[in-house]
Amino acid sequence: MPDNTFVHLHTHSHYSLLDCTSTPEGLVKAAKEFGMPALAVTDHGNMFGAVEFYEEALSHGVKPIVGYEAYVAPGSRFIKQARSASEASFHLTLLARNIDGYRNLVRLASTAYTDGFYYRPRIDRDILSELSDGIVCLSGCLGGEVAHYLLIEDEDRALETAEFYKGLFGREHFFIELQDHGLAEQRRILPGLVRIAKKLDLPLVAANDSHYIRKDDAEAHDALLCINTGKLVSDENRLRFQTQEFYFKSGDEMAALFADYPDAISNTVRIAEMCNLEMPFGELHFPRVEPPGGLSPEEYLQQLSREGLVARYGKGDEAAEARLAKELDIICRMGFASYFLIVSDFVRYAKDEGIPVGPGRGSAAGSLVSYTLGITNLDPLKYDLLFERFLDESRREMPDIDIDFCQEKRDRVIEYVKNKYGEEKVAQIITFGTMAAKGVVRDVGRVLGVGLPEVNRLCSLIPSTLGTTLESAFKAEPELERTCQNDAQIAKLFRIGRRLEGLARHPSVHAAGVVISDKPLEEYVPLYAADGGGRITQYAMDILPKVGLLKMDFLGLKTLSIIRRAAELIEADHGVKLDIEAIPLDDKKTFDLLSRGDSLGVFQFESSGIRDLLRRLKPDKFSDLIACVALYRPGPLGGGMVDDFVMRKHGKAEIEYKHPLLEPILKDTYGVMAYQEQVMEILNGLGGMTMSDAYTCIKAISKKKTDVIEDRREAFVNGAVAHGVKRDVAESIFDLITFFGGYGFNKSHSTAYALISYQTAYLKANWPVEFYAATFTYDMGNTDKLVMFMEDAEREGVKILPPDVNESIAGFLPVKTSRGKWAIRYGLAALKGVGEKAVEAIVAGREKAGKFRSIYHLAEEVDVHQMSKGVLEVLIKAGALDSFGARRSQLSAVASEVVEAGA
Repeated sequence: MPDNTFVHLHTHSHYSLLDCTSTPEGLVKAAKEFGMPALAVTDHGNMFGAVEFYEEALSHGVKPIVGYEAYVAPGSRFIKQARSASEASFHLTLLARNIDGYRNLVRLASTAYTDGFYYRPRIDRDILSELSDGIVCLSGCLGGEVAHYLLIEDEDRALETAEFYKGLFGREHFFIELQDHGLAEQRRILPGLVRIAKKLDLPLVAANDSHYIRKDDAEAHDALLCINTGKLVSDENRLRFQTQEFYFKSGDEMAALFADYPDAISNTVRIAEMCNLEMPFGELHFPRVEPPGGLSPEEYLQQLSREGLVARYGKGDEAAEARLAKELDIICRMGFASYFLIVSDFVRYAKDEGIPVGPGRGSAAGSLVSYTLGITNLDPLKYDLLFERFLDESRREMPDIDIDFCQEKRDRVIEYVKNKYGEEKVAQIITFGTMAAKGVVRDVGRVLGVGLPEVNRLCSLIPSTLGTTLESAFKAEPELERTCQNDAQIAKLFRIGRRLEGLARHPSVHAAGVVISDKPLEEYVPLYAADGGGRITQYAMDILPKVGLLKMDFLGLKTLSIIRRAAELIEADHGVKLDIEAIPLDDKKTFDLLSRGDSLGVFQFESSGIRDLLRRLKPDKFSDLIACVALYRPGPLGGGMVDDFVMRKHGKAEIEYKHPLLEPILKDTYGVMAYQEQVMEILNGLGGMTMSDAYTCIKAISKKKTDVIEDRREAFVNGAVAHGVKRDVAESIFDLITFFGGYGFNKSHSTAYALISYQTAYLKANWPVEFYAATFTYDMGNTDKLVMFMEDAEREGVKILPPDVNESIAGFLPVKTSRGKWAIRYGLAALKGVGEKAVEAIVAGREKAGKFRSIYHLAEEVDVHQMSKGVLEVLIKAGALDSFGARRSQLSAVASEVVEAGA
């Protein structure tokens, strides 16, 4: 029977990190199962999962109540004097009644990290007094301030505390919270809580501090606490919940538990009725853009785009003009003009500062507006890239432009953005490490006391494939099931592991994500303080666009650094100023190199598998490389698409088209549906579907949504028949779409990355010494890769010279030998034991004194505080002092004397 008489107002999800096994989805489903009309989630000290929970609840017809369990400092949040976490703060349950309350919770949760963190993220009475509007407050659990004073038998202080919160929130919005998990302390203070409520005329409310959903989850939760604290489950003196009553109880169970306080039960529904938050989805909070001449952002975007169109295509290109007009119309009507202006501004800054920027990334490469603004450097018309794959009005999705920058100088672009829009409006983005299959086995094995060799053996049986779960591992490896049947402890390990798998384990900073807003970020999103003190959003990457915030990836791509360095070396060595963006895309030496599979060090083409594919395919045009990037993935490889592509290219298999209208769409890929854009064009061109519907269809196919697929099948077949295609042919074409479409890749991204692949292959084929020198430099921290690349260089006839204090720099450097040939001098910073400071001192000494004549001269001219005896011995052993003419044993014998004399 539906239970409309009780609502859980104090529950935790796994975002109460390592203290809860419930997920927002699991909590909502439990509430739905019990027929509860509403649900609150109140995680410890944070709002990490607030939006995820809100959307999940709405999707199941459960009213979401957004809140969090705050930690309140006993005095000022700025005073940090306590002997333990329990002394440093009290617990307080806060719920948003409306949008004002939500925004105040956001600011409170932010302040707790940015101002008050001490053991835990803390607020205090001062900030709470400023931000109490729109909030319902419950007095909290045993860790609450009222309960604390009752526990130490100071009822006057408990009464005084309750009176303060009553004055702050008002009688109608402050409730005395009752809990009963079978703990003696809770039952001891319950009469005191009731007395305080009567004295102050305050309402009671019943709550169950839920940390797991089912009662039998207590075992897994107990292990989780041990993972959190680093203890063993067998340890007697450790943190543990004393009962198994912290589960998600039904309304009937709660009513029976608090039968003497029926108002405490009915008040849960009363609170739910007063909490009516509507999250402000659909709003846009882009930074303010102030174009010159009083133009609006829309007018300025159109002006810049049309100027860029002329620069890219010249005047009178009707196809380009029509495409641009269509894109601008959609962008401006969707309110995204400022977005494009902001991105184009920081990309222009990077280019003006000589910071390499990638040609494009993801579906944004399909936008002509991006191309005309210089955000991307790939002609979408030339490569048949679709704007609709990137942005479509019917989807109401935020645009998502991710940018690759030179790895070394990416941070300068982020600093530019912070300086331009204000530190308070820019932050990096949180991400969460989760308990993946192997990790959870290691965690649970450790706390259960399973020996490390056995844990390692179990982990070796779990496939390392991305996305592997314990369930899929058991299906793939029967030995896991046999081990569980023969060993009760291992069976327990996997039983607990399956329950904990996928839970959030720890927060960290997203490697590339940055968010920018028009106002201080804490007005829209709660903030988290990283270990280094940086401001991080509490909401993850996929949540930020939903609350109207501009997010993007500022990616540091090592390959761009390698290309830049190689170009610098080419100019220094040969006087050739290479414009990598202007190289011919039909260079024979480049395609010969790729056809041989000599692509170690070539972006995206390094693995043995793809090198084998290149040898089979023997690419001779750029479109082949685009297809390689798209097809070299498990799906196409397993589905036979790659074999079809290779055989058809070389005339060993016939290229077939189910209908002549397919030929112009699939010709470049020899009749294979390699790209999502091709599938969209087929759905549109043959089936008459709009591009919006076509995009919806490919997404449904990729996610295997059979109901949507069948609906689109009927629409496609009917549309194709209307275009003169026979019904049975149309059916068979859609069958191909459902097969190939499930593997189709984003052509825009493939094209952009294929261009970087070609550029690195061009450098390797035409300027091998400079290419290898740059590659060695950026991989010298990875010994295995460095050795592999050096062996490859030797095979290609590039000689590697040992380090030399009279010639080497930190990185690898092309040098001319006495025979007039180019070779590569080993970099000093690649020597283990020779630090950055020592290299700087050696280079500085050489610049001052000219070439070093002897080990003694070296010691005279180099600061020996930076070049210790240990560093000198490494240099000697590596041959860096061989040019002095002495044997290495002789040099080692005087190393100590030399260093002492230099000091």
